[in-house]
Amino acid sequence: MVSAATADPHAVRLITSRNNQRLYRAAWSVLKDRAEAEEAVQDGYLKAFAAMDSFAGTSSLSTWLTRIVINEALERRRKAERRTRLLHERAVTDIDDYRERLMQGSERPPSPEAETMRGQVARVLERAIGQLPENFRTVFVLREVEGLSVEETATVLQIPKETVKTRLLRARRRLQQELDPELREALHGAFPFAGADCDRLTERVLAKFR
Repeated sequence: MVSAATADPHAVRLITSRNNQRLYRAAWSVLKDRAEAEEAVQDGYLKAFAAMDSFAGTSSLSTWLTRIVINEALERRRKAERRTRLLHERAVTDIDDYRERLMQGSERPPSPEAETMRGQVARVLERAIGQLPENFRTVFVLREVEGLSVEETATVLQIPKETVKTRLLRARRRLQQELDPELREALHGAFPFAGADCDRLTERVLAKFR
């Protein structure tokens, strides 16, 4: 196992390569923003490796990591909401310009995803899923896109199993109103996070230990 104190690059690569896509999808389901989701995954890994000694093994490592990343994503969203509320209180009229100035120096080059994910089906799916209420969306992504079991999803979200089933059912019903059966079959092609994307995130995590 890997920890912040004894970071073995091989172990880090193994853990991240096996979990990057799942964790990215989970973070995106909360944040609905690629860059923020990647940051949440990266910081989630760092927190997990620092606390690896506390991993009790009562659930799988992937489930444990997913819970940490979702908590990180939720905290990021709460901070963003607080910033937005402060902006409104201060009567800042051009919020987009304000945010752009806050982010100066941290822009990233266009992702390879912009070149590879052009299929109309994936766009329709992501747009429809993104419009689901958050409680439904996160359950749907974990269960249907990422393939977690009801039990794993309940553990990750810390909700009863029956709640997982109910939210998934309601999410499916909403999506059925938007999508044809053929599109729903293409779920596993949505939110790609593999290849260069996966490798890039792994290298970013490794760089934090150097």
